[in-house]
Amino acid sequence: QVQLVESGGGLVQPGGSLRLSCAASGSIFSINDMGWYRQAPGKQRELVATITSRRRTKYADSVKDRFTISRDNAKNTVYLQMDSLKPEDTAVYYCNADVVTTLLRHFGVWGQGTLVTVSS
Repeated sequence: QVQLVESGGGLVQPGGSLRLSCAASGSIFSINDMGWYRQAPGKQRELVATITSRRRTKYADSVKDRFTISRDNAKNTVYLQMDSLKPEDTAVYYCNADVVTTLLRHFGVWGQGTLVTVSS
Protein backbone atom coordinates (compact mmCIF):
# COMPACT_ATOMS: atom_id res chain seq x y z
CA GLN A 1 0.00 0.00 0.00
CA VAL A 2 1.17 3.49 -0.87
CA GLN A 3 -0.38 6.74 0.21
CA LEU A 4 0.22 10.43 -0.40
CA VAL A 5 -0.44 13.00 2.29
CA GLU A 6 -0.64 16.68 1.35
CA SER A 7 -0.26 19.66 3.67
CA GLY A 8 0.17 23.40 3.51
CA GLY A 9 -3.12 24.64 2.10
CA GLY A 10 -5.09 27.49 3.59
CA LEU A 11 -6.37 31.01 3.15
CA VAL A 12 -4.06 33.67 1.70
CA GLN A 13 -4.53 37.17 0.37
CA PRO A 14 -3.95 37.99 -3.30
CA GLY A 15 -0.24 38.46 -3.92
CA GLY A 16 0.68 36.18 -1.06
CA SER A 17 2.52 32.87 -0.97
CA LEU A 18 1.92 29.32 0.17
CA ARG A 19 4.02 26.17 0.09
CA LEU A 20 2.35 22.81 -0.39
CA SER A 21 4.01 19.53 0.57
CA CYS A 22 3.14 15.97 -0.39
CA ALA A 23 4.83 13.00 1.26
CA ALA A 24 4.59 9.47 -0.08
CA SER A 25 4.77 6.53 2.29
CA GLY A 26 4.37 2.77 2.18
CA SER A 27 5.99 -0.01 0.21
CA ILE A 28 7.88 2.22 -2.20
CA PHE A 29 10.71 1.01 -4.40
CA SER A 30 10.95 4.15 -6.49
CA ILE A 31 8.91 7.12 -7.67
CA ASN A 32 9.00 8.35 -11.23
CA ASP A 33 7.03 11.50 -12.08
CA MET A 34 5.37 13.50 -9.32
CA GLY A 35 2.97 16.34 -9.85
CA TRP A 36 0.36 18.75 -8.65
CA TYR A 37 -3.12 19.15 -10.09
CA ARG A 38 -5.99 21.38 -9.03
CA GLN A 39 -9.73 21.46 -9.31
CA ALA A 40 -11.70 24.66 -8.89
CA PRO A 41 -15.44 24.60 -8.10
CA GLY A 42 -17.42 23.65 -11.18
CA LYS A 43 -14.32 22.95 -13.25
CA GLN A 44 -12.36 19.90 -14.34
CA ARG A 45 -9.15 18.87 -12.65
CA GLU A 46 -6.17 20.42 -14.41
CA LEU A 47 -2.42 19.96 -14.38
CA VAL A 48 -0.46 22.56 -12.44
CA ALA A 49 3.11 21.24 -12.55
CA THR A 50 5.06 18.00 -12.84
CA ILE A 51 8.61 16.94 -12.04
CA THR A 52 10.50 13.84 -13.15
CA SER A 53 12.84 11.80 -10.97
CA ARG A 54 15.68 13.71 -12.64
CA ARG A 55 13.93 16.99 -11.73
CA ARG A 56 12.82 17.98 -15.19
CA THR A 57 9.82 20.25 -14.70
CA LYS A 58 6.73 21.26 -16.62
CA TYR A 59 4.19 23.97 -15.77
CA ALA A 60 0.77 25.08 -16.86
CA ASP A 61 0.96 28.42 -18.65
CA SER A 62 -1.28 29.98 -16.00
CA VAL A 63 1.27 29.38 -13.22
CA LYS A 64 4.59 29.77 -15.03
CA ASP A 65 6.95 32.21 -13.31
CA ARG A 66 4.77 32.17 -10.18
CA PHE A 67 4.85 28.54 -9.00
CA THR A 68 7.88 26.31 -8.46
CA ILE A 69 7.76 22.53 -8.13
CA SER A 70 10.57 20.64 -6.43
CA ARG A 71 11.18 17.26 -4.84
CA ASP A 72 13.30 15.54 -2.23
CA ASN A 73 13.86 11.99 -3.42
CA ALA A 74 15.31 10.87 -0.09
CA LYS A 75 12.07 11.89 1.63
CA ASN A 76 9.72 10.82 -1.21
CA THR A 77 8.28 14.32 -1.02
CA VAL A 78 7.22 16.86 -3.61
CA TYR A 79 6.68 20.55 -2.96
CA LEU A 80 4.84 23.37 -4.68
CA GLN A 81 5.95 26.90 -3.86
CA MET A 82 3.18 29.27 -4.91
CA ASP A 83 3.96 32.98 -5.13
CA SER A 84 2.00 35.98 -6.39
CA LEU A 85 -1.22 34.10 -5.78
CA LYS A 86 -4.38 35.21 -7.55
CA PRO A 87 -8.04 34.58 -6.72
CA GLU A 88 -8.24 32.32 -9.77
CA ASP A 89 -5.70 30.00 -8.11
CA THR A 90 -8.38 29.05 -5.58
CA ALA A 91 -8.91 25.30 -5.84
CA VAL A 92 -8.37 21.96 -4.19
CA TYR A 93 -4.80 20.94 -4.98
CA TYR A 94 -4.03 17.26 -5.45
CA CYS A 95 -0.69 15.52 -5.43
CA ASN A 96 -0.01 12.66 -7.84
CA ALA A 97 2.86 10.19 -8.01
CA ASP A 98 3.88 7.41 -10.38
CA VAL A 99 5.04 4.79 -7.88
CA VAL A 100 6.85 1.49 -8.26
CA THR A 101 6.26 -0.67 -5.18
CA THR A 102 8.67 -3.08 -3.51
CA LEU A 103 6.85 -5.85 -5.38
CA LEU A 104 7.75 -3.96 -8.58
CA ARG A 105 4.14 -3.13 -9.31
CA HIS A 106 3.31 0.17 -10.96
CA PHE A 107 0.66 2.51 -9.53
CA GLY A 108 -0.58 6.03 -10.10
CA VAL A 109 -1.44 7.35 -6.64
CA TRP A 110 -3.45 10.45 -5.66
CA GLY A 111 -3.49 12.38 -2.44
CA GLN A 112 -6.67 13.44 -0.69
CA GLY A 113 -6.35 17.09 -1.70
CA THR A 114 -5.68 20.32 0.17
CA LEU A 115 -7.75 23.48 -0.23
CA VAL A 116 -6.10 26.73 -1.26
CA THR A 117 -8.25 29.86 -1.04
CA VAL A 118 -6.97 33.17 -2.35
CA SER A 119 -9.18 35.99 -1.14
CA SER A 120 -9.00 39.37 0.54
